[in-house]
Amino acid sequence: MRKTLFTIILIASMLASCEQKDQNFIIKDDQIGLLHKGAFIKQVDSIFAQDSIVSSSIKAIEGYQNEVEVFDKDGNQLMVLSPKQNNNPNSPITHIQITDPRYKTDKGIGIKSTYKDIKQHYAIQKVETTFSSIIVFLENSPIYISFDKEVLPDDIRYDLNLKVEPTQIPDDATIKLFMVSWDID
Repeated sequence: MRKTLFTIILIASMLASCEQKDQNFIIKDDQIGLLHKGAFIKQVDSIFAQDSIVSSSIKAIEGYQNEVEVFDKDGNQLMVLSPKQNNNPNSPITHIQITDPRYKTDKGIGIKSTYKDIKQHYAIQKVETTFSSIIVFLENSPIYISFDKEVLPDDIRYDLNLKVEPTQIPDDATIKLFMVSWDID
């Protein structure tokens, strides 16, 4: 009986720790891992103090750093953070580029996902094009995803005036940039 009880407690403990670890890499509308919507650029060093190394020291952040790259202990880049207002350490973080494949939405979408994965789990709000990219905005989400324009067929790739429709993006297109944009007043 004691062995069974011990085994159940051990398994429950392992499952709880796995769930907690996954929460460190979850992307939600108002949270990305340890980072919450409304956090200020000057708080980055303390938010990631336990798990990550910030590419700039806190002094550089307080010295009006515009973007902050966050790395884990092994030197892998996790994300790039941009404040709402440059040159202001009291500015909230509003744009986050996710660079680590461990970060995923509750639907399993991350930097390594394909366009097919995205459209299976999310409604596409709109598609915009730039000179070299296709930007896909997800409906009711702060997430937007960029694909290289090279994935498009030749007949539409080079026409800068042509509006790209969601159906024209190939299913196997891989993500170029995975971004989260938080509206902060």
